[in-house]
Amino acid sequence: MNETAFLQALRQLPLHPGARGLLDDSAVVGAFVLTTDTLVEGVHFLADDPPGDVAWKLLAVNLSDLAAKGAVPEGVLLNYPLSTPDWDAAFLIGFGEALAAFACPLIGGDTVSLPAGAPRVLTVTALGGDAAAPARGGARAGDVLWVTGTIGDAGAGLRIARGEAGPDELLQAYRRPQPRLAEGRVLAPIVHAMSDVSDGLLIDAARMAAASGLAVTIDLAAVPLSAALRSFDPDPLVAATAGDDYELLFALPDDATPPAPATRVGTLASGAGLTLTSAGASLPLPDRLGYEHCGDVNSLPASPASL
Repeated sequence: MNETAFLQALRQLPLHPGARGLLDDSAVVGAFVLTTDTLVEGVHFLADDPPGDVAWKLLAVNLSDLAAKGAVPEGVLLNYPLSTPDWDAAFLIGFGEALAAFACPLIGGDTVSLPAGAPRVLTVTALGGDAAAPARGGARAGDVLWVTGTIGDAGAGLRIARGEAGPDELLQAYRRPQPRLAEGRVLAPIVHAMSDVSDGLLIDAARMAAASGLAVTIDLAAVPLSAALRSFDPDPLVAATAGDDYELLFALPDDATPPAPATRVGTLASGAGLTLTSAGASLPLPDRLGYEHCGDVNSLPASPASL
């Protein structure tokens, strides 16, 4: 059972109204947005990644889900498996840096132990408030699809972490992503739909379209690439399927201008499915649109799939 099939099975269970049919990465309960993400050693981070960077990423990926709802972080819960004293101490330093950087206090959590040699499994649950909370599935036919920032840096950074030579800027994009909290705050009240780009631009665009009951077309020639990535690997298809970007993907009417820096990458229309073009020419879909748990288990990076 892959991630998609498991989520489909979960949707048959009794659901809270705030779960939004499990079609989103966050739940809305009363005045709060709730999200939870897990990082697994060997799946979401490398065993030799610095512990402080793992801690930063663990918090950042959760706050990215809050950013997609325009939420202000209220605090987080940490579930932590105690391992070796040096690793634990370095993790705490990095986690403290991240909490301070994003003005997000720790509320509580849980500590556990793991069998000797077991991979680390790290979980944060984040709570956000004062959110417009646009749904992933609110896009409308005729909307334009936009994305903040650049795409593909973190995927390239993973390759550098594994030993390829490349710019440190890309390595830092993989190890210390920056959730778009400020952008989410100004975008959330006006967008029709919004989510973060965690598993890959193509797969996350397809998910937004499916949740909205629409078809989506992505123009690969429009995918924004950083100068550092262009010097390392300028293939936009590699960038658009890599994942771990934590940028915001959002839908607006065709005549609207985003109030935050963003790039127009596609359109939504009546129908279903994903169409890929490049400067007007049709392209075949790749075998892999992005990351899916148990669908591509040998390929980092993977975003933790929130319910």
